[in-house]
Amino acid sequence: MAEDKAKRKATRGEVQRVERLTPHMIRVVLGGQGLAGFEAGEFTDHYVKLLFAPHGVTYPTPFDLERIQRELPRDRWPTTRTYTVRAWDPEALELTLDVVHHGDSGLAGPWAAAVRPGEEIHFFGPGGGYAPDPEADWHLFVGDESALPAVAASLERLPAASSAHVLLEVAGPGEEQPLDCAGDAKIAWFHRGDAPVGESLVTAVRELDFPEGVPHAFVHGEATFVKALRRHLRTERGIPLSRLSISGYWRAGRDDEAWRSSKKEWNRQIEEEEAAALPSP
Repeated sequence: MAEDKAKRKATRGEVQRVERLTPHMIRVVLGGQGLAGFEAGEFTDHYVKLLFAPHGVTYPTPFDLERIQRELPRDRWPTTRTYTVRAWDPEALELTLDVVHHGDSGLAGPWAAAVRPGEEIHFFGPGGGYAPDPEADWHLFVGDESALPAVAASLERLPAASSAHVLLEVAGPGEEQPLDCAGDAKIAWFHRGDAPVGESLVTAVRELDFPEGVPHAFVHGEATFVKALRRHLRTERGIPLSRLSISGYWRAGRDDEAWRSSKKEWNRQIEEEEAAALPSP
């Protein structure tokens, strides 16, 4: 029980800097002594769950979610949004998050566009479970904007002798970002325009001439295209699930709460379809 409570203890971050990387990507750097004891770095897909209070609601200090949920009605509880840790500097106590901003819609995007240094936000985490295998024959990275921070962090982790195919889809050329990698990374950017999210990525992966050997693949983003690529990689390319980090970060037409509530069933259906399509052992 004590361990569960420790996992649910919220970390307090103070905004240090805000930078607009592209027209639709905003970097927010959190810091302060509230991050003392925060640990990340084992995985390149580490994530935190930011806690947003409803408009006009303030919480007593220190922040205590159990107390909030015990004393306040549900409509005054904080809402969570999940974001990848782009970078963590344990010496400076600085946590970098890159947030996609699509105007006034959504929750975290408008917050990132309006937040200023000195403001505070609480969060849970980190979670995570993927880091590129340095012994892999080659690496495959596929994602939309939501996966870009994790892909960028993963590329920075690759050793010089590694090779990777990196397929990234963004809204347009202004959304491309410089990516650093010590290894041989073949990076291809796709501009979505008015097409469905991930359509170009599905086509590109299907047409990709895979190198010899078994890859270590990281495929994340909008759930519909991720589902199509999971089926392709598992049933047509024969890649074992153990060599895949693949999941829908979000789903078009649904907010974060609706997607999280349906994700388990969505994944179950994928597994059943995959089992039917794969040859019997």
